[in-house]
Amino acid sequence: MAAIIPCHYCTTSPATTRLFRPLIPTNRVRFPNAPTHSFFRRFGTRCSSQNPHPFDLQNKQKGRSFSLKQCAVSIALAVGLITGVPGFNWSSNAYAAEPVFSDLSVLISGPPIKDPGALLRYALPINNKAIREVQKPLEDITESLKVAGVKALDSVERNIRQASRSLKQGKTLIISGLAESKKEDGVALLDKLEVGIEELQQIVEDRNRDAVAPKQKELLQYVGGVEEDMVDGFPYEVPEEYQSMPLLKGRAAVDMKVKVKDNPNVDECVFHIVLDGYNAPVTAGNFVDLVERHFYDGMEIQRADGFVVQTGDPQGPAEGFIDPSTEKTRTIPLEIMVEGEKAPVYGATLEELGLYKAQTKLPFNAFGTMAMARDEFENNSASSQVFWLLKESELTPSNANILDGRYAVFGYVTENEDLLADLKVGDVMESIQVVSGLDNLVNPSYKIAG
Repeated sequence: MAAIIPCHYCTTSPATTRLFRPLIPTNRVRFPNAPTHSFFRRFGTRCSSQNPHPFDLQNKQKGRSFSLKQCAVSIALAVGLITGVPGFNWSSNAYAAEPVFSDLSVLISGPPIKDPGALLRYALPINNKAIREVQKPLEDITESLKVAGVKALDSVERNIRQASRSLKQGKTLIISGLAESKKEDGVALLDKLEVGIEELQQIVEDRNRDAVAPKQKELLQYVGGVEEDMVDGFPYEVPEEYQSMPLLKGRAAVDMKVKVKDNPNVDECVFHIVLDGYNAPVTAGNFVDLVERHFYDGMEIQRADGFVVQTGDPQGPAEGFIDPSTEKTRTIPLEIMVEGEKAPVYGATLEELGLYKAQTKLPFNAFGTMAMARDEFENNSASSQVFWLLKESELTPSNANILDGRYAVFGYVTENEDLLADLKVGDVMESIQVVSGLDNLVNPSYKIAG
């Protein structure tokens, strides 16, 4: 059965999937023009199958006490949905009514980063101000280009000058921050970055607006490469109880090839996805291990409702991956890396830990954010079902949604992410292939016979 995300104020259909059941068993609130069961049923890629698996019809919340405090919070969150603040997966024993609204002002402050590439760069475990001062103005070119016509180029030129100045002034500090084993590669990338900035400057002087964005993307790839060369080994120890699991100690990239059915505009698309093992080694490692087992190849998309795209529910009664060596479902813990911490927290939502103001290193900010689906009331129940969030700002505002800290993000779609919106149930994932970073996978179970 497929995993789903809970909605506390929307009714659910008999096809409600396993992962996210409603918190309130009866007398659910329905909102005018609010998404109903189909919106919150399952998470995953926007491709989904023509014949979705039957979903759990049982309400497993029978017997749970429902306190006045919980009721008050659910009503408050319900009001929030109408005004643009969503509510998902509030734990039944970890409610904190007051922080729900007081913290939102903190979360919303400042413009959130929504670009997946930028999110991945800032998520790296480095602390080098000099390279960040080069990165920021190059990223700001995106905003500058939103101005109509060639007038945007004046602002772009200021961005370039700032980046060039920061690179010249901070180059020594940047080089000193490179890991010794990667220094040669990092210096080579810096040289390419310097040349590229000069080329971008010439593009602006030639008033060739159309050539700016492709060159900006190239330069930011150099910046990202330099920053990755600053990471010296894996920065922390995974808890002992998870050390024998497949772990991604670093980053990897996969290409997901999807065959689209009954869509005259799209026949086949390849999504490039970067998986972040620095911030989610267990979650990303589990996924890469399943990819190498070809677990997802040929599987249909099982949810595509305008909110998320989801897949990973195998045929048959199992709701996740059955490890042939144990003949049991392999599950992984909830894994959340908090901004400012050196290692992830495991087995608990940030709400349960009382970390209401904490920011996650991998937030649900970008279109195509990739995360693990799990049972609503079992933090450590994720197995193989994955979903990609299709950003709807009125429902999941960046830096203010309550998916952050409740579901484990472990990557972002960085190429063709917009095509996720064209996928439908029944589209088929022809293949997922690791194209880089496989050597960062340790304890690969797919190599074990059986």
